[in-house]
Amino acid sequence: MATVKDFSVEEKLTSLLTVQKVESKLDEIQVLKGELPMEVSDLEDEIQGLHARKRRVEEEINGIQDFVNSKKELIKEAEALIKKYEKQSTNVKNNREFEAVNKEIEMQTLEVKLAEKHIKDAGEEITEKARHLESAKKAIANKESVLNGKKGELEKIIAETEKEENHYRKLDTEAREKVDARLLASFDRIRKNYRNGLAVVPIVRDACGGCFNAIPPQRQSDIKQRKKIIVCENCGRILVDQELTETVEVK
Repeated sequence: MATVKDFSVEEKLTSLLTVQKVESKLDEIQVLKGELPMEVSDLEDEIQGLHARKRRVEEEINGIQDFVNSKKELIKEAEALIKKYEKQSTNVKNNREFEAVNKEIEMQTLEVKLAEKHIKDAGEEITEKARHLESAKKAIANKESVLNGKKGELEKIIAETEKEENHYRKLDTEAREKVDARLLASFDRIRKNYRNGLAVVPIVRDACGGCFNAIPPQRQSDIKQRKKIIVCENCGRILVDQELTETVEVK
């Protein structure tokens, strides 16, 4: 492959102008896609967040259910103890033993009531969590429906423009190889500075084709000679003459 030093300024300008025209074509393809790529990405992030929320609620419900199950086990144990103490109460020998057994029965009865209250409160909490879970599931379903629609639109555009886009990207790579890295860096920086992405512009009616600032005759003459890279003093865009612009065609 030829090195950068093998190319004259005119050749570099021609290649840079080719890059500009090719990337303007690529910009047109991106315009066709519109906001769809960003919308798809945002929806995917949103759905991922909803799934995380759904998992969190499910884990909370499972935790509460485990708590309920432990309380149910406690009730079984307490009821078994109550039966045991009730049986013992029929065989007590004195009042002290009777009071001790009754106290154990009362304590286990309280344990049962407290556990039942905990189960009731937990049941209400599960009901509330279930509403949140259902809400998350509906939100996921709605967002996924919208996402599928957006993806379908985007995939259709990509399918229609893929061949054309690949062609222009190949031309872009080939043209960039004929421009030195510093000039390319300047080109890319200028492109990012302007919404229309124009970094290389022709002189139109004695003015910069980007900002329309007047270009002095002597400077226009220097630009036509193509001996050095000249930029607009007002907007910083790289200037080329109209003839060169018309010579470079991108198909």
